[in-house]
Amino acid sequence: MRLIDADGQNHGVVPLNQALQAAEEAGLDLVEVSPTSKPPVCKVLDFGRYKYEMQKRKAEARKKQKTVDVKEVKIRPNIEDHDYNVKIKNIQKFLGEGDRVKVSLRFRGREMAHQDLGQKILNKVRDDVADTGKIEADPKLEGRQMIMVLAPR
Repeated sequence: MRLIDADGQNHGVVPLNQALQAAEEAGLDLVEVSPTSKPPVCKVLDFGRYKYEMQKRKAEARKKQKTVDVKEVKIRPNIEDHDYNVKIKNIQKFLGEGDRVKVSLRFRGREMAHQDLGQKILNKVRDDVADTGKIEADPKLEGRQMIMVLAPR
């Protein structure tokens, strides 16, 4: 096996008993750090400290990763211009942060007779956020609401 001592110096390929003896003399543990390489690489180090550092590295990697959330924006078929602009601004903000956005348009009562208005509004949303997002799920009617999912570009 290839032996690396506590100072990081490579001692080359040595037999197992010599590596164990070197670890015992240093008062540390012999840890196999790369078992798949030819020959396997072993290091003389404090195993408790090694486990602690590996745990810290994993925690740091978990902290840096970004989870993708699905944000929902609800609109109505007879939405006014200013309210629509506020919703578009929110959708663009969510897409800019890397989140997916579910746009749901809810119909109430007699509004179900005018589903074409809802389709027009969702098409307008799609066109207005075309530069920051792309369609992941086309608008479809589910019960009394029409749903469309947008993903960041």
